[in-house]
Parts: sequence; structure tokens; C-alpha cells
Amino acid sequence: MSKTSVTARNEKRRRLAAKYAEKREYLKSIGDYENLQKLPRNSAPTRLRSRCTLTGKGKGVYKKFGLCRNVFRQMALEGKIPGVRKASW
Repeated sequence: MSKTSVTARNEKRRRLAAKYAEKREYLKSIGDYENLQKLPRNSAPTRLRSRCTLTGKGKGVYKKFGLCRNVFRQMALEGKIPGVRKASW
């Protein structure tokens, strides 16, 4: 489980990216890169990290489910994720 400060920092970045998304898109379309650089650094969507919604882990996260591989496997075996079942052939 990751520290709460790490997940809080990522949430702050997510809010900033959503807030400045429209302005960022407009500045890119007109080619005003000077004013684009004046925007907050953390408002860039590339600074976001996909994290597990339950544990906060930053590696091995499935985007479709928002869970890391360990939690995904555990929940799938318990039958808590609908439509997912262990493969056997």
C-alpha cells in the first residue's frame, strides 16, 4: 500500500489537469507555447500516474478496472468482478 501523500499528490494533479485541459488545448491549437509554459507544471496530463484505486500501487495497474494485478486477481477469484473468470483450456 502506498503512502497517502503519494495518492493525494496524484489526485491534486488529476484535478489540475482537468481544470486546465480546455485552456491547454486552446493554447496548443493557436501555437502559443510561451503562455503554455506559464501554466502550472502539474496541470500537464503526462504528469499523472495510473494508480490502483484500492491500494494506491503505481505499477501493474489495469486501466479498464483501475486495479493493480494483485488485487485484480484476488477479486476475480472471489467472484467480485462481474464477467471475469479464470481461463482454463
